[in-house]
Amino acid sequence: MARVLVVEDEPTIAAALQDDLEMEGYTVEVAGDGAAGLERARTGAFDLILLDIMLPRKDGFTVCRELRGGAVRTPIILLTARGQEIDKVLGLELGADDYVTKPFSSRELQARIKAVLRRTSEAAASPSIYEFGEVVVDFGRCEVTRQGEKVDLTAQEFRLLRTFIENRGRVLSIDDLLARAWGTEVFLTDRVIYTHVNNLRGKIEGDPSRPKFFVSVRGLGYRFDG
Repeated sequence: MARVLVVEDEPTIAAALQDDLEMEGYTVEVAGDGAAGLERARTGAFDLILLDIMLPRKDGFTVCRELRGGAVRTPIILLTARGQEIDKVLGLELGADDYVTKPFSSRELQARIKAVLRRTSEAAASPSIYEFGEVVVDFGRCEVTRQGEKVDLTAQEFRLLRTFIENRGRVLSIDDLLARAWGTEVFLTDRVIYTHVNNLRGKIEGDPSRPKFFVSVRGLGYRFDG
C-alpha cells in the first residue's frame, strides 16, 4: 500500500490522520513541523504528502516551493483552514496536486487521496516523452524544451499542458480544463484559465497571436492540435 507523509503540527490532528490512514492500509509517517517535513520528504520514499500550511519553522507554501524547486515530484495535498481563492491558486501554482480546506471529513480526504494517487499512476503509465512542432515534453523530468532551449513553465502550466496533450484533438471546455488540470473542488474564475492558456501560448507558440497548437474554439473552449 502507498506510503504517506503527514506534515502537521497539531498532535491531535496528526494522530487522527494517522489512525484513519492506517485503517485504510496506508503506511504513515508524521513530521511535526515544516523543516522536519521538508527533510523527510527529500530523503524518504513516499507516494503522497499531506502538508498543512500553517506550520512552525517553515510554512506549507515554503515547503511545497522548496520540494518542487528541488525536483521532488511526490504528489502533495495541502491541508489548511484557509479557504480564500488566492490561497488555493498559490498552493496549486507552487506545485501542489490538490487542496483540502479544514474542517474536512475522513471520507472526503480518502477520496482526494485516491484520486491523486490514481492520476499519478496513470501519468506514470503514459509515454515519458511527447514531441510536437519544435517542442519536446519530458514527463518524467517535468521539463519542456523548444528548439533545444528549456521552457520555464510553472507547475500549474505543466499540468495544463499535460491535460492538453492527453486530450489531443478534443475540444475541452473551461470546466473540462478546470476539472482535469486543477481538480473538481477548486473554484476559480474563467479569467484564471484564460491567463494560463495565454501563458502557454506565449512560451510555446511561434506566434502567440496566431496559435497553431492551443486553438480557441469559439463558444466551446480550446483544442490542442500538437
